Amino acid sequence: MVRRVALQVHLPLFRQGVTGEEKSPGELVSRVDREAERLLINGLADITPGLPVIGEEAASEDPSLLGALRSERPVWLADPLDGTPHFLDGSPDHAIMLALVDRGQTVFAVVHQPQHGRTYMAERGGGTWRDGVRLHREPADPDNLTSLRGGVLRRFLDPDARQAVERNESRFGDLVPRSKCAGVEYPRIIEGQADFMLFWRTLAWDHAPGALLLSEAGGVASRPDGTAYRADDDRVGLLAAADAATAQAVLRGMGLQEG
Repeated sequence: MVRRVALQVHLPLFRQGVTGEEKSPGELVSRVDREAERLLINGLADITPGLPVIGEEAASEDPSLLGALRSERPVWLADPLDGTPHFLDGSPDHAIMLALVDRGQTVFAVVHQPQHGRTYMAERGGGTWRDGVRLHREPADPDNLTSLRGGVLRRFLDPDARQAVERNESRFGDLVPRSKCAGVEYPRIIEGQADFMLFWRTLAWDHAPGALLLSEAGGVASRPDGTAYRADDDRVGLLAAADAATAQAVLRGMGLQEG
């Protein structure tokens, strides 16, 4: 269903002059976001009748919809175009993402990268797969911070976190992420192209899919206090990393965790 949506919307409209508009300061929405969200909601209604679907664009207009994540029945999260600015700029680094959340825990996830032709899927307890190939992330080298490849998405850092990162960034190598798209950054860690990524704003549709993919492949998505990510937890701060030891080393190295 996700691939079909990409064939109907994302692929034919890519690099065809689609423009965006601001839905909030610095946040863009486009025809692709809206059309894809409608098709995803309809498709999920056919596959799992009766389960609520929270689309990013609908929740942006009505944040109260996210209250369903704390209900007693499963709910879908749908991000119809993660990386809208990339899509509008003609970059292939964007994705469609889905997550099925049951009482705060993500139990199933799909991340599809239309232009790269890759589909990642994970089920809780069932591993992470890319187009039928099971993926496993090997541990990084947490004892050598300069050898770790990663980045920090700085836009939403609060003043204390920003000061901590700026004070300690010289302990690491280059902290500039390749993209600002969760649907690209989580798979990069899983595939061994990066070792960590620090996010600060943690909207559920951005992180529920990737966090499950990463954890089922052997990595971790950890809050600064060391707790694992949950889709019903809207606190700021989230480190995606190759393994638990790397996550702890990065958080301590950045001054975001005591130790």
